[in-house]
Amino acid sequence: MYGLVDCNNFFVSCERVFRPGLHGRPVIVLSNNDGCAIALSNEAKALGIRRGDPYFKIEGLCRRHDVTVFSGNHRLYGDMSSRVMATLGTMVPEMEIYSIDEAFLHLSHIAPEELVDHGREIVHRVRRDTGIPTSLGIAPTKTLAKVAARFAKRYPAYRGVCRIPDDTARRKALALTAPGDIWGIGRRLQRRFDRMGLRTALQFADMDCADVERLFNVTCERVWRELNGIPCIGHDDDHQPRKQICCSRSFGSMLSDIDDLRQAIALFATIASRKLREQDSAAVSLSVFLHTNTFRDDMPQYCNTGHIRLPEATDDTSAISAAATCALRSIYRRGFSYKKAGVIITEIIPRGAVRRSLFGDEAERERRRRLMQTVDAINSTSLSHDTIHIASYRPADSIVRVERRSRLYTTRLQDIITVNCHAQAL
Repeated sequence: MYGLVDCNNFFVSCERVFRPGLHGRPVIVLSNNDGCAIALSNEAKALGIRRGDPYFKIEGLCRRHDVTVFSGNHRLYGDMSSRVMATLGTMVPEMEIYSIDEAFLHLSHIAPEELVDHGREIVHRVRRDTGIPTSLGIAPTKTLAKVAARFAKRYPAYRGVCRIPDDTARRKALALTAPGDIWGIGRRLQRRFDRMGLRTALQFADMDCADVERLFNVTCERVWRELNGIPCIGHDDDHQPRKQICCSRSFGSMLSDIDDLRQAIALFATIASRKLREQDSAAVSLSVFLHTNTFRDDMPQYCNTGHIRLPEATDDTSAISAAATCALRSIYRRGFSYKKAGVIITEIIPRGAVRRSLFGDEAERERRRRLMQTVDAINSTSLSHDTIHIASYRPADSIVRVERRSRLYTTRLQDIITVNCHAQAL
């Protein structure tokens, strides 16, 4: 039996933990450069604001209805996520962190008649210890647990926990769920399902197995099996190594100087290198792209991509940053103001499959490998990923707009909340 814990409106809930006066009021959190709404409170949704709406289009609505608007504070959200996951880890013997605000719990050790009560204790404990409200879906498969969690979040009568205990409950839940809301299908396949006359997830689940195999890919077939109560998504299926890694940003203000761009590219290369090491991979080649603001018709336009193949596949930050800088220099043109840039690791292989050059210095490779391990170890135990970084690195906060960002309440000493506890005379 699986449980799926989903933090409710997670980014908004993180902000409310430290600003309790925002409970019951409309709140939204914006994406990089304060571009689009990426998290909404239920009150903001009731005003007609949708996830993905550009802020410049809804700014007037937000002012009229006194909507509190925050820039994304992802360091705070990451730390709060760690606290939620640590709390969950004390209550179950095994769990799988799926995303920053979701985790699968293994609940087979709990007696069936005790699952709902135990689930409500989990929801209560997380709220008590972290301040974050959560919903819990319990079902025989991960996909059905996702469906159950959606009901737990939408309907208060469940008191935070929805369980799909039998086939009757499974069919009822799927009959009330659109195919596009199913994990693994998504809205991109909704049109195809509409053309086939499949209006509910139950209609898809009731299809013949041979028809599913003939009409859909392996991913949809696995979803079909999961919807029919057959577990087939293992722990490793959700964490396959990336075949391509892209790190990019739109700049808060346009950059025209190559030194500024070089520092931004060094940041992207650092992030990409860290992701490579996290999945025990190495980069064979990479690309760097630049482009101007296509919405500024009054300015000259330019975009280009530079490719470079590394002499030897590597996950070393310095080597990847140096290669990315070379690619940048090959495409940079004076006289343009650039709005966005990025680094793409285009070819990735397992670290164990790297072919060493006959003329390489093995001792130097080992020294660099240990250096990267040390840097990652220090950064992973620090309050940010950039405690130690290469000299050309430019912090992300300096290239993106974060005009409405809240304080780093849990990760920066000067931002810790001051509590006034002066006693008043009776």
